[in-house]
Amino acid sequence: MEKNLREVETLLEKKGIPPPGIQTLGIVGDPLRVLLSTILSLRTRDPVMEAASLRLFSRAPDLESIALMEEEELERIIYPVGFYRTKAKTIKQIAKIVLEKWKGSLPSEISPLLSLPGVGLKTATLVLGAGFGKSVLTVDTHVHRIANRWGAVKTKDADATYWELDKIVPNTLKLKVNPVLVSFGQTICLPLSPRCSECTLSQCPKIGVTHSR
Repeated sequence: MEKNLREVETLLEKKGIPPPGIQTLGIVGDPLRVLLSTILSLRTRDPVMEAASLRLFSRAPDLESIALMEEEELERIIYPVGFYRTKAKTIKQIAKIVLEKWKGSLPSEISPLLSLPGVGLKTATLVLGAGFGKSVLTVDTHVHRIANRWGAVKTKDADATYWELDKIVPNTLKLKVNPVLVSFGQTICLPLSPRCSECTLSQCPKIGVTHSR
């Protein structure tokens, strides 16, 4: 896993493939904006999420602004992200909870983050890693697929992959796993018909791959 990760990082650099949306928005180190952008990103393409995030940050730069905003206005700001009505409601709920329960400061531990509406393991770990700078893995569908394709794990869902990878990935590499493998999974190691002819990995068993280019 570690060797492949480093080789993929080199490959992405050579091809000039940029990191995924959260990394390019300039919000790394800002837990609140990482949280909001991650919620907007679910079932939404990166360019749409990025544009919606920037509109939201401009119109509502803090939790107080979000809490005071009408839900319909929030919907208009984040449209056309997927499930924009549900996400607007979730963001409003989160703003009120964080203001009332933690005086406007997001907690930097996983358990309280998971108690927030709409926040699962992927979102919570991304906030801890990209937002707070903790050495925490984030596993999404790309990381889950690629880790299984490489034979690093044998799991059925992303949460199970997280717990298995957490045992074998060194702390020094945990923050790299998500941005590197998401970019790799979006451009080369695709879900269907991966572009194996463009991949320079020295070792890849291609588990589950039936057709490639």
